[in-house]
Amino acid sequence: MDELDLLKSQWQTREHQFPVLSFNDIYKMLLKKSSSIVKWIFIISIVELLFWTILAFLVPESSKSFMTEMGTDTVFLIINIVNYTVFAFFILLFWKNHKRIQVTDSVKELMENILKTRKTVKYFVIYNVSTAVSLLLGVNIFYYLNKEALAAAIQKSSLDYNAVPPEMFTKMFFIGQIVGGIIMVGFVLLFYFLVYGFLLKRLKKNYYELEKMEI
Repeated sequence: MDELDLLKSQWQTREHQFPVLSFNDIYKMLLKKSSSIVKWIFIISIVELLFWTILAFLVPESSKSFMTEMGTDTVFLIINIVNYTVFAFFILLFWKNHKRIQVTDSVKELMENILKTRKTVKYFVIYNVSTAVSLLLGVNIFYYLNKEALAAAIQKSSLDYNAVPPEMFTKMFFIGQIVGGIIMVGFVLLFYFLVYGFLLKRLKKNYYELEKMEI
């Protein structure tokens, strides 16, 4: 039994061996827990942004040369700028949600702020997953429509592919893209399910506890 459940039990049962806790005591505990959860959402989103930024710096030179050969380097630069801007916007929303919950002074207002936070996180997850899938599909459609240029660009950036027949090369490339894309999107979904999903469940539990207090 966690601290909140223990306090709730004390408040409901009024057992003489425990101090009697007021409605306000339970509310303050729920407020503290909710504020802590939203703070963790904010922190994790920053860590996630740093992770993708570090990963971008680790891209090998051969991949950069390949994008230049295909003429997609400028497009990817614009996409990255847009994604970083949107990501930063969501981080700002998470921070505002955290500060808003900290100064909440009523059960109803706290319930509304919890709903707003959950909705913001869901939009954040939907945006990131849909962007990853759309980018994966868009890039591969572009590559498929430019198969000859694709083969020439990769063979130029790596001598290992020179001996591979064009037909086999194209087949191997797109199989690798599909498998790699599924793994990447699966990893992102798993991460969001385990981390943000867990935090949203905790917020949902707090919301239901507050709902009972309102009745």
